Amino acid sequence: MTFHGAPSIPVIPTHEQDITLTADDGYRLAATIFPTHGSDWIVVGSATAVPRRFYRRFARYAQARGVNVITTDYRGIGGSRPPGGLRGFMPDYVDWSRQDLAAAVAYASDRGPSYLVGHSLAGHAIGLLPDPYRLRAAWVAAGGAGWHGYMPSREQRKVWLLWNVIGPVATRLLGYQPMKAFGIGEDIPVSVYRRWKQWCRFPHYFFDDPDPVSRDLVAGFAGVGIPIAAVNATDDWWALPASRDAFFKGYTGATVEAVTVTPAELGVREVGHMGYFREHVGRALWPRTMDWLQMHGLRTTPVTASTMPQAE
Repeated sequence: MTFHGAPSIPVIPTHEQDITLTADDGYRLAATIFPTHGSDWIVVGSATAVPRRFYRRFARYAQARGVNVITTDYRGIGGSRPPGGLRGFMPDYVDWSRQDLAAAVAYASDRGPSYLVGHSLAGHAIGLLPDPYRLRAAWVAAGGAGWHGYMPSREQRKVWLLWNVIGPVATRLLGYQPMKAFGIGEDIPVSVYRRWKQWCRFPHYFFDDPDPVSRDLVAGFAGVGIPIAAVNATDDWWALPASRDAFFKGYTGATVEAVTVTPAELGVREVGHMGYFREHVGRALWPRTMDWLQMHGLRTTPVTASTMPQAE
């Protein structure tokens, strides 16, 4: 099924349904909807190199609360990977926000009040959306500036190797960045890798980049006025609270609620950069997510003992 624009179709109460979205520039994107009889929607914004299937358990949790959910693979990732592979495929990193996530936001907001639950990159994407006011509020985990200086020394060394040794050699040989080989999600286009690397050089990410293209990108951030919760764990080495604060200060027109969580308070040994959307962390964190969204208008149904998806 292909959806472009806002066709009037009923929401069918099936468990989940794979669909195809078409971005404004014509690129076709793999997506999954988790429909309910409710009217409100959550758009899940993925992290860099992370496929939509990673967010399935959270989507099912929100669905069980009576909220429709849509997850999407950005171009080049998962089901949105081009048939010919990534060599020679050169999208702009910004396309993931302005085109791909925007297509999911448009799909949801054309059907009901919509909210963003985002991971890492999705925190950057809010200010890049063509119309962020299609969203009522945004809850974002692991958003940060990406600069190595906020990381512990051992993580700084890993990042230095990725940016300056492994990455340049791998992309020259393969024509893409083999993130999967490093245990960091999916492979990504070389153009995405290079732009990501460029912005991570700066303590405030693209807000500090003097490049004229970056200057144009950040111009819209001051106009974002929706409520944002920025949630970061004290053991998320890629996006520690200091990194979060450095980035989200760029949303000068928005009310940003900085939330710092610890593994101990969530009853887990580790959160890290990926744990926010893993089930063992979600048992403590996801009810808080939904509570915050409810405070900003999200309508849900009462939780039951069977609401949390069980391990398969």
